[in-house]
Amino acid sequence: MKKFALFVGLGLGALMVFMVLRTLFLESQQINVDPIQPVSVDEPFVIGHLAAALRFRTISSGEASSPTSFSSQPFLLLHNSLEQFFPTSYGTLTKEIVAEKSLLFKWQGPTETLAPILLLAHLDVVPVEVGTEGLWSHSPFAGHVKDGYIWGRGALDDKVRVLAILEAVEMLLKEGFRPERSIYLAFGHDEEVGGREGARNIASLLQQRGIEFELVLDEGGAITTKVIPSVREPVALIGIAEKGYLTLELAVTEEGGHSSMPPPHTAIGILSAAIVRLESHQFASRIDGGTAQFLESLAPVMPFGYRTVLANLWFFGPLLKFYLASQPTTNATIRTTLAATIFKSGTRENILPQQARAVINLRILPGDTLEEVTKEIQRVINDPRVRVRQVGVAREPSGQSRIDSWGYTQLEQTIRQVFPHVLVAPFVVLGGTDSYHYQDIAQDIYRFSPIFVPKADLKRIHGTNERIAIQDYLACVRFYYYFIRNVSA
Repeated sequence: MKKFALFVGLGLGALMVFMVLRTLFLESQQINVDPIQPVSVDEPFVIGHLAAALRFRTISSGEASSPTSFSSQPFLLLHNSLEQFFPTSYGTLTKEIVAEKSLLFKWQGPTETLAPILLLAHLDVVPVEVGTEGLWSHSPFAGHVKDGYIWGRGALDDKVRVLAILEAVEMLLKEGFRPERSIYLAFGHDEEVGGREGARNIASLLQQRGIEFELVLDEGGAITTKVIPSVREPVALIGIAEKGYLTLELAVTEEGGHSSMPPPHTAIGILSAAIVRLESHQFASRIDGGTAQFLESLAPVMPFGYRTVLANLWFFGPLLKFYLASQPTTNATIRTTLAATIFKSGTRENILPQQARAVINLRILPGDTLEEVTKEIQRVINDPRVRVRQVGVAREPSGQSRIDSWGYTQLEQTIRQVFPHVLVAPFVVLGGTDSYHYQDIAQDIYRFSPIFVPKADLKRIHGTNERIAIQDYLACVRFYYYFIRNVSA
């Protein structure tokens, strides 16, 4: 027995030494860059341009899963204003209008052997929820500038990047700069409802012309704090993939009748039980792909205990999954998620409902598929009385872009130049972007918005009191100025 205890003790000791050594040998994945002198930005004009753009009600109506309708006039008025704001860009770049309301620009470079770069952003914004207008500190479409902020719908998502990209191009052109490779700018008009008219048509047009991009940069991650509680520094999150999208309708039809003679379960009860089963059953969790690379990038800057866990996932993986699953924001990074979002049934209190209908929305982790997820939903419900069918648009998860590519390095370098105290990490975008439509014509797609969004302000995106700090917007303009210079050679 003593020998066995000694053997176990030696084994545990060797295991601990092995894990500590793996922890100690973790090296920083943050690259070093030479400091730069921030370029001068004409602040009054830059601020005024964004504020003016926020005043146009370029609202995308409808849902991603249903037909949409748009008022063309605000988009066309915004087009006219952009042309007035950026006369050098409009006079130099080739401009096309696609699907009536989207914009496509080409800045021709002289070296045809260099694959071009594509910068994406979108002109549309989500509506302001009816009844919440009075909660805004400043009218959502007034483009108000006050207290060091620019206020309005689109200040974070996504007119901020449309204007910042054009400001950077205008500045470079006025300096006489010319890129060696061609630079394309594509601004869709319906990203908030799936990009089926704007981005999809632009991508199709470019594909017909045989164009393939070295890299595509779209919105996605931002610079924020408290990404992980143990990381104090701000982190720039670069989306290297995005989750898939699926909406399923669950429907039950029963005979109905008088409420004084109810069956054991009404249509509402049957459907409710199915939803409870689904909510009680989570999809399997995984730490791989972009999520694993995210943790690997930040592990070296964490306290020793956290580093030990992340350096030895082969041992601590189940514990880490349990921890990540404890919060909705991190739980969504390790599994396909499900949310019941609509439930409709019944007409009067004394009539048994004949029909009950619910809608569930799923965000599919890369590695899962639409078919697999749908089959799992049907398996868990396990009730022939509940009909399951797909509604609206569905998207498989995107492919994953490389973090060892030239494009990722240029992006990381520019972030570290413009935001020197920020860490950089790849991650999986939980929502969808226009870049999904460009997968067939791009080697790598990255999703990053060069704006600082504190954790407390994340709720302002699509919410009340959307705003951006003036200094953060000026830094956004500088980012695109240097990024275009960095990728142009």
